[in-house]
Amino acid sequence: MEDVLVPIIVIPVIFIALPWIIFHYITKWKTAATLTSGDEKLLDELHDAARRLDDRICTIERIMTAENPNWRQQCVPGREDSRRLFADGE
Repeated sequence: MEDVLVPIIVIPVIFIALPWIIFHYITKWKTAATLTSGDEKLLDELHDAARRLDDRICTIERIMTAENPNWRQQCVPGREDSRRLFADGE
């Protein structure tokens, strides 16, 4: 009886249950990997905000440089020393 019962259980598991599980998770992975329209809208808004912030930083740097050309060295003391260390590979 056991000789007949094992193939009756194993064959449907191999040919029905296993492919069903594999295709089920493939479908889940494909739907999870896509962006929704809300996600795309949020990414666009974040990109626009980052671009505006970058423009503002560039404007502030231009103003600071016009007022004081050496403001970067005064802002971060020892900056030139650290650049030399990294350039030398130490």
